[in-house]
Order: sequence, then C-alpha cells, then structure tokens
Amino acid sequence: MTAGKKVIINTETTGLYPKDGHKLVEIAAIEIDENDVQTGAVFHAYINPERKISKEVTAVHGLNNKFLKNYPPFAAYKDEFLRFIEGKEIIGHHVQFDMNFINNEIGFELPNKVTDTLEIARKAFPGQKNNLCALSERLKIKIKNSPFNGALLDTLHVCEVYKRTKK
Repeated sequence: MTAGKKVIINTETTGLYPKDGHKLVEIAAIEIDENDVQTGAVFHAYINPERKISKEVTAVHGLNNKFLKNYPPFAAYKDEFLRFIEGKEIIGHHVQFDMNFINNEIGFELPNKVTDTLEIARKAFPGQKNNLCALSERLKIKIKNSPFNGALLDTLHVCEVYKRTKK
C-alpha cells in the first residue's frame, strides 16, 4: 500500500451488469492522503463503450454514443489507471458496482482494499435514504450542481461523504 494514500472512484456505464455486456463510459478517481485531503492527483477518462447506449441510460448521466465515439475504449486507459490506483485503498459509494465493471474491463480482480461509503452511511444513518443525493443534502455538501450524474462530480461528493461519516 502507498503510505496512507487512497483513491475515491466513481464510474458511469451503459447499463447495470457487465455480464450482460454493459461497459464503462466514464471513470474518475481522485487521490486523497492519509489525512483525507485531496492531493490534486486525478484520473478521469471518457470511454467509448463500443456498444449502443440507450436513451434511458443517457438520461441518467448525459453521455451518448455521438459524444463518446471519438474517445478510445477502456484498454487505452488500462495501464494508466492501474498505475494511478496501485497500492492504494479504493473508496466508493456502492463501490461493488464500480468494481464489477472495473474488474471486468481489466480482466482480473484488483487486490486493493475496498471501502464502501454506502455501508458506512447505513451504519451512521440507519433506516434512512443513503444514496449520494440524500447524503449530500443531509450532510450539507455543496459542490457544483449538475443535471447529470457524472463520475468526476460524484467522486467529489463521495470524498466529502467519506470524510464526514467514516468516524
């Protein structure tokens, strides 16, 4: 592990299940240090999924085939992404969803320690809505509003949720 460094990750996809052929369309990771302060190191990529994205899915994250057609597939980013997360704890909200897609794209299961802020939030706020929007509102997290659910924006929300609920 890299001396206390962690990465907050989030992804956007073409659907819910990689086993059904769904793919990543966006991936973002921000690095935080042992004090949970952003280091400024960021990994962000738009990804050509090489498959059709439905209008329903585009309505969630705003990404469509026309926009993504000029970006490379995940394989072009794989090595850079693996270097970015190497030896670091991975933190995400409902992170197993993201990990299923990432592991599918890279072709193996990452050995990194993984922490799920959804599980932390469920312990901190039992019986309440604990999706990222509800938590951001409850914890008064103010980050630029967007009509879409973008991976990079969501990493910033997850970072704040993690810092405010992990104790």
